[in-house]
Amino acid sequence: MNKVKSYFPTGIITAAVTPMDKDLNADTNLLVTHCRNLLTQGSDGIVLLGTTGEANSFSVNERKGILEDALEGGLAPQLLMVGTGCCAITDTVALTRHALDLGVTNILMLPPFYYKPVTDEALFNYFSRVIETIADDRLHIYLYHFPKNTGIDLTIRLISKLLERYSDTIVGIKDSGGDWNHMQKLMHEFPSFRLFSGTEEYLLETLKAGGVGCISATANLTVANAAKVIYDFHNGKDADKSQRLLTAMRNVFSGYPFVGAVKGYLAIESKIPSWNYLRPPNEVLDEDVVSLFVKKVQHLKSKSFSRQA
Repeated sequence: MNKVKSYFPTGIITAAVTPMDKDLNADTNLLVTHCRNLLTQGSDGIVLLGTTGEANSFSVNERKGILEDALEGGLAPQLLMVGTGCCAITDTVALTRHALDLGVTNILMLPPFYYKPVTDEALFNYFSRVIETIADDRLHIYLYHFPKNTGIDLTIRLISKLLERYSDTIVGIKDSGGDWNHMQKLMHEFPSFRLFSGTEEYLLETLKAGGVGCISATANLTVANAAKVIYDFHNGKDADKSQRLLTAMRNVFSGYPFVGAVKGYLAIESKIPSWNYLRPPNEVLDEDVVSLFVKKVQHLKSKSFSRQA
């Protein structure tokens, strides 16, 4: 099969939350509406079924159904990246093949995160077996580095070894480690490797250092302001000022669980209470706490609009 170049967009990518009904089944109609709104507000692409999308709270069949419904609802496959990484190789392969069959070629892949400690060699064997089992030239994998949640470190040595063998397949990374030095080293060591910061806090610095953007949970709420940072950066405007405002918005949520915080915010802002449905162990945050988030972010947004006037 000839290689089909279908790289994921650069810029601000929203890690979409997954709305649910009262029985905690995915509400894919609301999901499609939400994703369309995000794209209209300036999101360059959407990640489905990442951490914020509660991927690991859904079964393999449920995850397949969510992606199918999203595409049937009109979301363009080239604007989607889907999380497929599981502890079981067979589950990862099944979800990845399913996405490819539907035309979604950009995959966000967690490492196997249960058994510890694991060596670089063991992780290499995992990714190698996944790639060679799927054996599809369309596949573009973005590694998902999130040691706080996985307990797994995707080291520079491991990434180097993977790129030596699979540079046409492993094309980038979402770095949610929160370590700017680690991100800088990756961009320095692998300049053609597409690095997305896992937080919009580092959006501008990532762009300046040669990265391609960020994939963020709070972009569900801040996407328009994140898009402004990118616009200002590319058009010779004061991107540093825009970034300071965006960072202030992100920091409103620091120290709180992002899934409950983002869904709680959306429930208040949209007046759709069902946004507060989450699968355990994720929890609904206290309404008073979320109301404070809303007031703080709306105040910051009003400052942004007044500066643009």
